[in-house]
Amino acid sequence: MHNVVISGTGLYTPANSISNEELVHSFNTYVQQFNEENAAAIERGEVQALTESSAAFIEKASGIKSRFVMDKDGILDPQRMKPRLPERSNDEWSILCQMSVAAAEQALQRAGKTAADIDGVIVACSNLQRPYPAVAIEVQEALGIQGFGFDMNVACSSATFGIQNACNSVQLGQARAILMVNPEICTGHLNFRDRDSHFIFGDAATAVIIERADLATSPYQFDIVSTKLLTKFSNNIRNNFGFLNRAGEEGIDARDKLFVQEGRKVFRDVCPMVAELIGQHLQENQLNVGDVKRFWLHQANLSMNHLIVKKLLGRDATEEEAPVILDTYANTSSAGSVISFHKNQDDLAAGSLAVLSSFGAGYSIGSVILRKR
Repeated sequence: MHNVVISGTGLYTPANSISNEELVHSFNTYVQQFNEENAAAIERGEVQALTESSAAFIEKASGIKSRFVMDKDGILDPQRMKPRLPERSNDEWSILCQMSVAAAEQALQRAGKTAADIDGVIVACSNLQRPYPAVAIEVQEALGIQGFGFDMNVACSSATFGIQNACNSVQLGQARAILMVNPEICTGHLNFRDRDSHFIFGDAATAVIIERADLATSPYQFDIVSTKLLTKFSNNIRNNFGFLNRAGEEGIDARDKLFVQEGRKVFRDVCPMVAELIGQHLQENQLNVGDVKRFWLHQANLSMNHLIVKKLLGRDATEEEAPVILDTYANTSSAGSVISFHKNQDDLAAGSLAVLSSFGAGYSIGSVILRKR
């Protein structure tokens, strides 16, 4: 059994960003057009009038101020309201592969590794663009990695579940090092005409190098002390888009073929589950929650993160203890906690204890206890 470290992280950020004000202008234009076109039906009570949104409402509800996106014009076009991402030929690298490679190259550089040092690739994300061939195998080919690759999906918890899978492979000697990447084009599954959720997601890709401690040379190492996972079935966050939709024509383009959630139920259910899991995980490893210097939490909702850490610490956390990237990146699904980790790790002193945690649809929760080398 080998000791395992995270030795490098990487981040790909799209070039375009959309502010709350820009998003609201587009949404409200759509609402006004819809209400005008359906004025008679609305007056008869046959159609419900849509309600406009505001930047202040979005920030209060979520803590989000802006989000990076792969395509801005298509999202902000009131006649379209979805990203415009043209299909690529089978001979071109896919868009998820392109994002993954950009994040991976940065992670490899921080880890002081090359493709020759990596034995496996895991692509772990919420929304894969195709069933097969695996995007992970495409990324493997694009980087020139010899070994194996596979895709996995545990929604917003995909990164922590991917880290555990990678850690297991390295611990058991099945690989010297694994590249785990999280390419997330969340705007592709978001209904930008839904007032309750049109502001939630952004796009990004993250990458993590997990390797044997005795082979690691990076100055950015974290021991993987322990991992713990939990799932519990719930319909409160769901997306029913898939290849079987073509076999049931009655459901094509229905609302549930994009992201849908019962936000208040999710908040009520998930926050105590996450706090309990992290608390149990630390206790099982004879560690005190008060000794944790940093919590890199899934970036879904600011109030959720505040409540989870408060349940753990018994007080409000400082920004240093629970850093937030949600305001500028929005919810990037599995990439969110890794973005927070990537951007807020270098200031920690050697020996510092930290927790990387993600949670989301499933329900699924992952906890990774780390210690700075």
